[in-house]
Amino acid sequence: MTGPVQNDTSFRSETPEGIEYTLYPAGLCARFCAYSIDTFIKWIVMFILLIIYFYLMNPFGGLWIFLLLYFVLDWFYHVFFDIFFRGQSPGKRILGLRVVQNDGSPVSAGASFIRNLLRFVDGYIGLYIIAFLTASVSKAFRRPGDWAAGTLVIYTWQSQIPEQSNKTNWLSGIEPILPKRALSFEEKQGILMFARRYPLLGEARADEIAGPLAASLQNTPEIVSHGAAYLLGIARSFTGDR
Repeated sequence: MTGPVQNDTSFRSETPEGIEYTLYPAGLCARFCAYSIDTFIKWIVMFILLIIYFYLMNPFGGLWIFLLLYFVLDWFYHVFFDIFFRGQSPGKRILGLRVVQNDGSPVSAGASFIRNLLRFVDGYIGLYIIAFLTASVSKAFRRPGDWAAGTLVIYTWQSQIPEQSNKTNWLSGIEPILPKRALSFEEKQGILMFARRYPLLGEARADEIAGPLAASLQNTPEIVSHGAAYLLGIARSFTGDR
């Protein structure tokens, strides 16, 4: 039986470490089905909120509370799942889809906000013609929000990114190392990104990449030969477990 992904196209990408892999962007049919499921879920939630409003808040003139809840649900539903469920809303999870950055890394909060903010462009006059046209002519089936945020919606079961590359729970076997100085936000993000991608790297390549940063953190003039282990230890300390 032919899987749905064979009707779509592949998208080759490369990490900053020079590792090339293949992503399989989800096509229009899969994305429409996922969006329909999520829309149905939002309708159910809104129906429950409406019942609560009429029975609890309506006597006290709480219409503004209902409208506020509706706004939050409508605008931040997808942002919430992108950030806290690694790019998978319930509809995407059922269809085996996920939102990622163009390089295959987990979608950031800023990118998620941008791609979902631009849904008003997709649904201009309520027909989603713009989203349909842009996704149809785009190699990776991107709508305007994806172009602006630098994101893709991919098939998780087919795309060639090891699942552990987006996780750091495998760090549990590594001894935590406390950095010798306070780290900037950018340094922390860089260390965490290195830890996520470490399973994709060979030991020699990982040490080569980690060496300069590890040397700067240790205030040594020479490149650290085992910088990967040092950065992984620092990443382990970020988990808060001892």
